[in-house]
Amino acid sequence: MSTFILFYIIFQVTVLGGLLLLSRWKDKRSHEDHNEQVPPGFERTEEVSIDPISRVKRRVYYNPRTGERYYRIEK
Repeated sequence: MSTFILFYIIFQVTVLGGLLLLSRWKDKRSHEDHNEQVPPGFERTEEVSIDPISRVKRRVYYNPRTGERYYRIEK
């Protein structure tokens, strides 16, 4: 019985680790390069977020044709 519980816990930790890696890989925001130039077709919005730890300010740009969002780092 204790062997089953040990394998169950190992399985759960493995699944959790795999899901965390998958979510990091699928998150598009972490792979975007934040150039000074906004891609064509994107419109500036009034939405701004400030990271409380790094104090980085990001402005959101929106493409109404595709629904895609672009996060540009502002200085």
